Amino acid sequence: MKLLTIYTRYSGLLGRKSMGLALLLLIVAGMPSCKKSYLDVVPDNVATIDNAFANRNEAEKYLFTLYSYLPQEGHPDKNPAFSGGDEAWTYWPMTEDFFYLDPYNIARGNQNRADPYMNYWDGYDGKSLWQGIRACNTFLDNLDKVTDLQPYVKARWVAEAKFLKAYFHWYLFRMYGPIPIMDKNISITAPPEEVKVYRQPADSVVNYIARLLDDAAAGDDNTGLPSVITSASTELGRVTKVAALAIKARVLVTGASPLFNGNNDFAGLKANNGKLLFNPQYDATKWARAAAACKVAIDAAAAAGLKLYYFTPGITAVDDVTKVEMNIRNSVCEKWNSELIWGLTSSGNPTFWLQEYAIPQLDPNNINLDLKGKLAPPLKMAELFYTKNGVPIEEDKTWDYANRFKLRTTTSADAGMQNGYQTVGLHFDRERRFYADMAFDGSTWFMKNGTYNVQSKLEQYSGKKQSRLYSITGYYTKKIVNWNLVFSSTNVTLESYPWPVMRLSDLYLLYAEALNESGNSAAALPYLNQVRARAGLKSVESSWTNFSTNPAKYTSVSGLRDIIRQERGIEMAFEGSRFWDLRRWKTAPQVLSAPIYGWDILQSSYEDYNRRVLLYSPRFVAPRDYFWPIKEYNLQVNPNLVQNSGW
Repeated sequence: MKLLTIYTRYSGLLGRKSMGLALLLLIVAGMPSCKKSYLDVVPDNVATIDNAFANRNEAEKYLFTLYSYLPQEGHPDKNPAFSGGDEAWTYWPMTEDFFYLDPYNIARGNQNRADPYMNYWDGYDGKSLWQGIRACNTFLDNLDKVTDLQPYVKARWVAEAKFLKAYFHWYLFRMYGPIPIMDKNISITAPPEEVKVYRQPADSVVNYIARLLDDAAAGDDNTGLPSVITSASTELGRVTKVAALAIKARVLVTGASPLFNGNNDFAGLKANNGKLLFNPQYDATKWARAAAACKVAIDAAAAAGLKLYYFTPGITAVDDVTKVEMNIRNSVCEKWNSELIWGLTSSGNPTFWLQEYAIPQLDPNNINLDLKGKLAPPLKMAELFYTKNGVPIEEDKTWDYANRFKLRTTTSADAGMQNGYQTVGLHFDRERRFYADMAFDGSTWFMKNGTYNVQSKLEQYSGKKQSRLYSITGYYTKKIVNWNLVFSSTNVTLESYPWPVMRLSDLYLLYAEALNESGNSAAALPYLNQVRARAGLKSVESSWTNFSTNPAKYTSVSGLRDIIRQERGIEMAFEGSRFWDLRRWKTAPQVLSAPIYGWDILQSSYEDYNRRVLLYSPRFVAPRDYFWPIKEYNLQVNPNLVQNSGW
């Protein structure tokens, strides 16, 4: 493990100074030791900086520290989109008492401005994204000092630093809305007023991030980012040209979405210099620009050999139904598969905890307490998935929606469920992504070393056995557990995988959305249908025409919008997309304030267990909860940083 210590003087844009503060930055997996946040860092120990860029080896260490600022999105307690949303619920109040339980307060509507939860502005999990931006600027300002660096290597490193600087700005923008743009570090001799920066309008931030990503993606394999990573043993996880283009597409789709495009909820929010931070006028050209960016990224992905993942079982014999299920699960969990555009990895194995939190006890003869099963999808997630005919359960004219909570007995024809078991009608005749993503009492769980039965009523081995570490809803997140996980009563061996920040199906769905919103609905359908086909479903046209009570729904922009949003919610379920999608679509107040239901997990009989119970009534207050609050202390130090609306 390589270490780099950088001694710096901080002249904070929030008005604070810290002399001689040392940052210990760990390669890729490392975490900065300082938890305080400043909007700028100015290195004034010239000898130390010169040493960091004295030669290629030292500069490469510095480059790797830039990656260390990336949040651990594959850790369930460190990604706000996991436990800060409504995809997975847990018991409350928590019996654990650790800082990383903050996101559970966000999900329940308990965010605050005095000491905000998951505050990546000032520092969370040892990471301040402003520090990451400062480190990128320092790297770019000093790389010319390296004399033994080949031009093509320098070009790639510059592109990586620009990408990471753009990504850190992007992460902050999604969380806080309009933010200051820190393209350069402020001089150590700057007057106090120059240090007190202003937030910039949302459109300006989006355009800045897009320009940086354009710069990062410019050039070819010899003059910039590689199209693909060729050195698998040393470089997997580093940025590629396709990743830069795909993240740009995501940024522009977000900027074109209702939260940032013609949103009057924030019409009165101004910076202290009088600039409007949100443009209240809708601009249709933003969608056209986003669609064009998506197409460029898709073409680059195809040229690089990326394609939708399809499961190849190898020596393991599986039936066609299981193959479709594994198409879904392994598109996330198989390391560096054909669909992955950019994955985050580290020696800290961030998906280790994710998998242990997701999987319940599967074997009554090998109870292992490391299998916690506490990431519990609520009932609303079970109802989100389509029927086997590829339409919503409330629209399928052949599916018994009215009796979905009544008990039925399974037969051998019910794939994904145990034969002769009783469960509710909701679990019958659903699409394969439902059985791939979620497990429940009476379902089966396919793993590389065998198929297990989930039985989670009171006193059963998969159910609640203690005061903590159990599913509060009776559901389990199967999708994010690698099929290579092996356990005994004393040991768990699992294969960690890079967390998919962007995969190809995500990009296809973003493109379909942008096409539909820019008036090209017909062109959106082929991309939707490719994603559906991999899941074993017929086309949108066929499914709605033959099975929906609203057969013409897909022929209008508004109808196809609803279809795309549900398709996206299903395909990207349990990957942290829903948290941000509901916000950018401005549907969060309705969806995230809906009651959280589960099954009555404290019951032992079929009838009593399969009874819907209210677990929590969360609240999403609009417009307040669309964005994180800026910590009150920061506003006192720098009055030019206005607070977000509602806080």
